[in-house]
Amino acid sequence: QVQLMESGGGLVQPEGTLRLSCVASGRMFGINAMGWYRQAPGKERELVATITSNGVARYADSVEGRFTISRNNAKIMNMIYLQMNSLRPEDTAVYYCAASTRRPYMWDSWGQGTQVTVSS
Repeated sequence: QVQLMESGGGLVQPEGTLRLSCVASGRMFGINAMGWYRQAPGKERELVATITSNGVARYADSVEGRFTISRNNAKIMNMIYLQMNSLRPEDTAVYYCAASTRRPYMWDSWGQGTQVTVSS
């Protein structure tokens, strides 16, 4: 079992920046992919970005060019980051970290989430 904990959320003005972190604990050696999702009030949870253990990253169209996902440099992936630039009010949401240990992108662990609010 993998446990995930997010940090780095907060209140930021439009066009501002934030960096989210997610650290994994437990059976980290089996992690093959990790990702960020978000859920805004009244909306479904949506994919933001994913990264595999060998560094292949993918992004939602809505954040492409503004957000960057990265991972720790160790052989075992146990930490990911989300650098968020040029933030917009529509980026306001709870951001969740996810990890897969069986088939990549078949998420079997989720964090509790961190709130990101973009407002002037």
